[in-house]
Amino acid sequence: MFQKSNRALDEMSATDRTSAVLSLVRWDLSLSRSVGDLVDDYRNAKPFPHLVLDGLFPPARLDALLGELPPLSSEDWVHERHQGLAKSNFRSAVYLQEHGYAFSSMLHSAAFLYLLTEVTGIKALIPDPYLHDGCYHVMEEGGKFEVHADSNTDHYCGLHRRLALIVYLNKGWKPELGGQLELWNQDATRCEKVIEPLFNRTVIFEVADSNFHGVRPVVSGLGSSRKSFAAYFYTVTRDLQFHNSIYSPSFYSEKEPLIHRIARATLPPFIWETLKKMKKHV
Repeated sequence: MFQKSNRALDEMSATDRTSAVLSLVRWDLSLSRSVGDLVDDYRNAKPFPHLVLDGLFPPARLDALLGELPPLSSEDWVHERHQGLAKSNFRSAVYLQEHGYAFSSMLHSAAFLYLLTEVTGIKALIPDPYLHDGCYHVMEEGGKFEVHADSNTDHYCGLHRRLALIVYLNKGWKPELGGQLELWNQDATRCEKVIEPLFNRTVIFEVADSNFHGVRPVVSGLGSSRKSFAAYFYTVTRDLQFHNSIYSPSFYSEKEPLIHRIARATLPPFIWETLKKMKKHV
């Protein structure tokens, strides 16, 4: 049935094709430009392929996500605080409540994967229902993510990470609060684009070793926290050389012990976090 829908889409005009793709998702998505225009936007975007989509999701759906966010003091969060990174990650997708589960299921549906394929040209995308490295992210005051290129592989299943999708959940966000997403050039020497983390803004970008990006610090003293929901999408690729996030060279000047840097760069996150906890109790 879905394959028949794909063949029919190939024969449609740009306007009809866009409506048809959105109707397959069945979530009242809204695009301000045609699928054909978005393909061009993605391919030609600088400094690397990406899209910024405002108002893609029904606002009430995102309001429901915010209503389900547990307090950061609960055990539902893992707090990352180390060189170059300060943020809180939702512990596991299994703890998602009703609206979070529905949102995750939609992102991982065949229809939404087909939409992503339409606008990026990447075929046979595979979702991650475990939401490894994804799900809810919160950056409190002082939170940041230094300039880096994302890990290219899922630690657990070995799939090739191809796309990142971030949905911002920040109502009334202002530039003076910080927390902007920065896209950098291929050698991580210059920021070329700055994206405000506005409510119902979705960013989709290609994951590659030279696609450097980072998050500016959330300004302290203004009582704000930066919230988002993220998901990654994969393909099967043979002979892929695994690596964790790659930081830009300038940040290696920090005086974190060499053995710590090697361990954090090579070990899966859950092992690294376990070792840190064990050290605290020694």
